[in-house]
Amino acid sequence: MLISIAVILIFGLSMGYVCKKAKFPALSGMILSGILMGPYVLNLLDSSVLAISIELRRIALIIILIRAGLKLDFFDLKKVGRPAILLCFLPACFEILGMIVLAPRLLRLSYLEAAILGAVVGAVSPAVVVPRMIKLMDSGYGTKKGIPQMILAGASVDDVFVIVLFTTFTSLAQGEIIFWINFIKIPFSIVIGALVGILVGILCTILFETFHISSVVQTIILFSAALLLDWVESTFPILPFAGLIAVMAMGSEMRKKNQEIAVKLSGIFNQLWVPAEIFLFVLVGASVAIDSLKTSIVDAVFLILGVLIFRMIGVYCCLAATSLTIREKIFCMLAYTPKATVQAAIGGLPLAMGLPCGAIVLTVSVIAILLTAPLGAFAIDLTYKRMLEQSKPVPEDR
Repeated sequence: MLISIAVILIFGLSMGYVCKKAKFPALSGMILSGILMGPYVLNLLDSSVLAISIELRRIALIIILIRAGLKLDFFDLKKVGRPAILLCFLPACFEILGMIVLAPRLLRLSYLEAAILGAVVGAVSPAVVVPRMIKLMDSGYGTKKGIPQMILAGASVDDVFVIVLFTTFTSLAQGEIIFWINFIKIPFSIVIGALVGILVGILCTILFETFHISSVVQTIILFSAALLLDWVESTFPILPFAGLIAVMAMGSEMRKKNQEIAVKLSGIFNQLWVPAEIFLFVLVGASVAIDSLKTSIVDAVFLILGVLIFRMIGVYCCLAATSLTIREKIFCMLAYTPKATVQAAIGGLPLAMGLPCGAIVLTVSVIAILLTAPLGAFAIDLTYKRMLEQSKPVPEDR
């Protein structure tokens, strides 16, 4: 295991550096190194590391959402209003609709199988989007109109909504009874998650202000609290509770109560994200089942590009009748395209369930990751300076 960890860090960092020098997103190199080292190509990684791959990726995701929370001011989202709420579910609905329209024609799936595929592919990747939105907030691009804050929050909630749809569609395919209360639970889980996260953030702030605790210990406490919040959601799925939303709300409330503490902790989590990012994207690459590419790759690529157009239309509808310029709307449409973490996590589940569409779902998930994660990241990195207005960065981020 120790050698595998060293290999992940060294090769992931090296490939990321090479891609960055070539003006491509570093995550492209990390994903590629994971594919090459993974069990489907060179098989260099120990099985014990692969066995806990999902947990390691989840930890990395929690780190980036803590960072996001410590940077996010929910007051900015209140100023944005309706578009921020619509971005949480409408683009995913448009993409699933696009899949239902296109997949039966291109891949000869039934409408229900197309809906399952749409629910897998329809989730945007917080792991790709969130770090870039934090970068824009730090540099002041689009912050005057709350654009990065809006995309950051929407990308985090989007996954909750899509996973509920995925569970519902696969249950239908297996002939199980659908409990529509699951859909009703979505807004409740988001609200309750946010409220619990705010409460934990207040308690952590009081603790840190009352006792003289070093920044390192504060980091350990905050990180442990975030892990516990995520554990509650995974251990008690019957509860209407969104753990990742709670994690982000916790950081945001700490920022609101004490910016000095939040800035110090944000700096530490910035450093923690460096190895976490490598683990996240290398293990995403290692989970890509290259040998599953049995479906026509050309048809799958056309399908993904087609449903992305539907998603972009959904994003545009969310931003209609707002003060955003055409360029800013186009940027938001591009920023909402990357996919990686959710597809790697659930792309193989339909096959494991024995569903006839399982192999096709896995294949399209793999192609979606390889196509949209680097291209989406590249599109964000290439266009934000041209599309967004830069305001003066806030003093705390200098």
